[in-house]
This record gives sequence, structure tokens and C-alpha cells, in this order.
Amino acid sequence: MPVPAVELSVGNRTVRVTSPDKIYFPDVGLTKINIVEYVLAVSDGIFAALQDRPVTMERWPGGYRPDVKLSTRGDTHGDAFYQKRAPSKGMPDWVETVTITFPSGRTADEVCPTELAVVAWMANLGTLRYHPWPVKRFDTDKVDQLRIDLDPQPGTDFTDAVRAAHELRGVLADAGLTGYPKTSGGRGMHVFVPVEPRYGFVEARHAVIALGRELSRRMPDHVTISWWKEERGQRIFVDFNQMARDRTIASAYSIRPTPEARVSAPLTWEELDDVAPQDFTVRSMQERFASIGDAWKSMYASEPAKLDGALEMFERDIRDLGTGKYGGAEMPYPPDYPKMPGEPSRVQPSRARSDNPDFA
Repeated sequence: MPVPAVELSVGNRTVRVTSPDKIYFPDVGLTKINIVEYVLAVSDGIFAALQDRPVTMERWPGGYRPDVKLSTRGDTHGDAFYQKRAPSKGMPDWVETVTITFPSGRTADEVCPTELAVVAWMANLGTLRYHPWPVKRFDTDKVDQLRIDLDPQPGTDFTDAVRAAHELRGVLADAGLTGYPKTSGGRGMHVFVPVEPRYGFVEARHAVIALGRELSRRMPDHVTISWWKEERGQRIFVDFNQMARDRTIASAYSIRPTPEARVSAPLTWEELDDVAPQDFTVRSMQERFASIGDAWKSMYASEPAKLDGALEMFERDIRDLGTGKYGGAEMPYPPDYPKMPGEPSRVQPSRARSDNPDFA
């Protein structure tokens, strides 16, 4: 017989967990109620990461299995999926939403957690990874966090990403910025930077491009910002387009759909060299959190910085590299974006060279 729903008291709300015994991670025996309990166990950390932010839910309503596909823009037939718009049915009246604007100009109302119960409710929907926008509900056009994605390319690994992160810390300091590292849950690293909410998405993306380009200058054999895979080589790619509007990075404490239920772990700089992605799972993170709390507590208490130093780096790149159809300081946007001002060609270099004799 089906196990009846469980009702949990979260703050002054009651969150109903349906099918609590449904297996979500068969290799490690985690059930749906275990996932909701995990969210509550790391509540101070995950709520701080999501509070007042529009959040896209990455939902795995049947749990993780190797044969479950995640729907993408190119293939929408997966059993797991991203949900940007708030559900039209069954949403409690205490779940708030906020309107966000896509690059196309269309809008949507996304779930916006204003209390912990909302996060627990999202977990009951099968949300494993929470993808918050780098803005808050008070002004969804002004970025308050830079998010720098250090993505290992084939032939590189987490250790290489850590090495790049240490050098990035110095680049940030030179721009008057302070970064906070976390694991992605996979092979990569993320570095978040709190900034004053006075900059738009274009400025924030330009800042990340400039910081990434400076990092690649300092580590040319180790780091690249080339958008084209054919040019990246065995290096760490700074994915600057993760800072474009409607591109998000999984939050701290999000659960990666892996057999062992890895999580994205906030870290201190001091422990970076002594950890590995597999150290952090739903079970081990609960123990870590009970012991040390949120490793990013100081980030939320810090004074946000100005982006002036990073934007000056971008202006310097304009002077040095110029602008133009085939290159310059600006970089290509993702292919589903409208053409942006000053953007170079989106044709990959090898094809452009064969199709256009003027390409240099």
C-alpha cells in the first residue's frame, strides 16, 4: 500500500510531503523524505543562497536513475526538467513569485523563496538543483552577485580548477573584489562575488569576461575564455556566458543528480586544496553543516563591492583589442540569444576561415 503523505512543520507553515518513501537515489538508499529532511538540515545555508531570488527549479520528480534524461532546449522529452514558471496549480498561497524578463523580452513569474517553507515545498516537487538568478526581487534587472564558472575541459580535472581558482582570487583582489569558492558537484569550481546591485546583466557579463581574460593572461597554458570548443584545448574554461541574463548556476547545497547524491559545497579558501567533489554528499553535508555551519556565512555578512575595477579592465581590453565582427573585447552570446550590440560573429573560427577569406 502507498505510504501516506507526511506533514512537516516548517516555521509557521505546514509542508506536505507526498510519497515520502519514493526512492530518489537507489545506490545510496535516499528517499524523497530524506531529500526534504536534507534541505531542512542545511536550512540556514540553502535559504541564504535562495532568499528573495527568482529560482528556476530543476525537477527530478521520479528521483535520479542513470536512465532518466534531463530535458534541454534541444530535446524536451526527458522525465526530469527545468521549471522556470511557477506552477499554475497546487501552489500554496504563501509561496511568492517575482516577474523576470527573458532575453527575448518575454516575461515569466518564477518562484521566489521568502521563507524556508518555500524551499521545502520545492523539494517536495522533486527539485534537486535550485538555480537562483543573480538578482533579488526588489530589482530583477540589477545584478548583486558575479558568478564565475571554472569549467574543466577534456584532459583537465577538479585539481586544475582549484589551481585556477587560487589565481582568480588574486585577479579579483586586484579589481577590488572578494570571491567565495564552492564545488559545482562535478569536476568544476564556482566562485561567487557579492557586488552592489547597481549593474545590469551586460555590465556584469563584461566584468566576468575581463576577469576571465586577465586570468587567462596570467595562466595562458591553463585557462581560456574561448567560447569555441575547438580553441579551448586542455584548459579550464571561464564560462562567461553563465553571467548572461537567464543563465544561472546551481546554488550552494543543491543536489547533483549523481549515483552518490553529491552536493554543491561552499568552501573556505583555506580548505580548497584538501577536498574533492566526492567528499560532499547529501549525507556527509548534513554532518559537515552540523559541525561548522554555513562556510559562506561571512559572504552574506560582507559589504558588497563596486564593479568599477573589473569594468575598467574591460575598457582597457576595448582599447587593446578593439571591437569588430570577428573579435575584440566583446565575446559571442549563446546561440538562442538575440544579436547583441558589438557582439562578434557567432560562426566558429574554423568555419569562418573557410567561408570568409577576410577572416584573420
